[in-house]
Amino acid sequence: MLSTYTNPVYSYSMSKDQQSDTVTHHKVVIIGGGPAGLSMAIDLAKQGVESVVLDDNNTVSVGSRAICFAKRTLEIMNRYGCAERMVSKGITWKKGKVFFGNEKVYEFDLLPEEHHKLPAFINLQQYYFEEYLVDVIETLSEVDLRWKNKVQVVDAQTDINLLTVDTPDGTYQISCDYLIVADGANSPIRTKLGLESKGQVFQDRFLIADVVMKADFPTERWFWFEPPFHPEQSALLHRQADNVWRIDLQLGWDADPEWEKREENIRPRIEAMLGSDKNFDLEWASVYTFQCRKIDDFIHKRVIFVGDAAHQVSPFGARGANGAVQSVENLAWKLCRVLNQTASPLLLRTYNDERQFAAEENILNSTRATDFITPKSIMSKVLRNATLELAKSYPFARPLINSGRLSTPCTYRNSTLNTPDKDTFNNVLIPGSPILDAPVNKHEVASWLLDWVGNHFVIMIAEGSTEQDKLLAELAKISDLEVLLISRDQKSASVRGINKLTDKQGLLHQRYDLSEGTAYLFRPDQVITARWRQPAINDITEAMQRALGHQLEKAQ
Repeated sequence: MLSTYTNPVYSYSMSKDQQSDTVTHHKVVIIGGGPAGLSMAIDLAKQGVESVVLDDNNTVSVGSRAICFAKRTLEIMNRYGCAERMVSKGITWKKGKVFFGNEKVYEFDLLPEEHHKLPAFINLQQYYFEEYLVDVIETLSEVDLRWKNKVQVVDAQTDINLLTVDTPDGTYQISCDYLIVADGANSPIRTKLGLESKGQVFQDRFLIADVVMKADFPTERWFWFEPPFHPEQSALLHRQADNVWRIDLQLGWDADPEWEKREENIRPRIEAMLGSDKNFDLEWASVYTFQCRKIDDFIHKRVIFVGDAAHQVSPFGARGANGAVQSVENLAWKLCRVLNQTASPLLLRTYNDERQFAAEENILNSTRATDFITPKSIMSKVLRNATLELAKSYPFARPLINSGRLSTPCTYRNSTLNTPDKDTFNNVLIPGSPILDAPVNKHEVASWLLDWVGNHFVIMIAEGSTEQDKLLAELAKISDLEVLLISRDQKSASVRGINKLTDKQGLLHQRYDLSEGTAYLFRPDQVITARWRQPAINDITEAMQRALGHQLEKAQ
């Protein structure tokens, strides 16, 4: 029981499927009401696809879990409609400090550039995050969220999935075209299907202690290597909402988890860290080990795995929940368009391709961070400590320090959905990159590029000559494509059926290296899939077809 939060209790009710004499069929069923499963349902609904969500519990997560949500995740939540609420409740931060012993080694700023709608990071307890997602779902008619519905059997066939579901009123069966599995790191469904998650178990133990206190520490991420209050180990301090502070303390592989979780043993450790004059209440404590692992293929027949059920990383770097939400966003638009038959069925395979690449990147970063934080040999420790000493005075050594490379969005640079560049650009926003936000105006009303991109394909074109009008008129006729015309001059003429935005500060032109006629094509998941200096209509339509997977059919 937490002193700062009371878990909501959601009511179970019998569904129409339980009262039917036949097996009801659905397009999409999602197993798991955590961050990945709830996000998946919202993302599908935003693009017009109905789903059923089955969760075996009737509340949000209990206790202390994920707390760090990165800018890219917040940008996705902006599309879902709950980013503002998350930022308002959460603790915004972008700076951090790394210490070795008593001395500061260096500090960093994760978003030194101004003029972004959303911050680099917020700290917010996972139970708030899930509660806000449930609140969004309750406004969406496309989502049927069923509490106390536990999936007992999955019969995964080539073209259909048959589920047996247990409820307080007995069992019933439903079928679906696609089953999304988001039931966590230990995934019972993955086990039922005989699929293995492979990877590395790290032989170390860490204590999570969430304490309630009023403290004057800055709102920053503080990480210590071998601090005097916790010799030979590491420590991490983060502030969360409700004056809750997250403390992680490395314990070593030989630590007894049950002994370490006792409050009488935790308190002396925290007092040594914070000072005996600090008053605090212990809110939550647990001892954890972790693994970096994934399954070889995130798609099994018509069963698709997302979140921790598909890939698991260490908590250093906040890549778990952030990676899960980004996997959901990658999958949702593809599944929607396969279901409405505007994309090739082969498009779904690119979910596995792109997110396997992202998972490998996250696992690599997590593994390297863990190896640096917990060196496994005397020589490794000597090299690490030498790096920390050098970094105090020499900037070249600072990038070598790894206290957890914090979550950044993956760039799908080798995706088959990208249209390769033919023109030259002076920026790093290559095809496969996520969007970069900037302030814009429409009719003197301030907004952000972020607010105009997502759920559909979007073509962003820098205003050019009057000859551009014909291209714009043709683009306005393409279904599932929205057109943004970017102008430096608010007084220039509007174009019917086109959203015209003004880049008053010039930041959009600067960040995207825009010149007259330059165009960027964005996927529905806010990823750049093509860009040109002066595209013809055929360039754009061919790039859309490529992004929808139709070139994969030709390659077969």
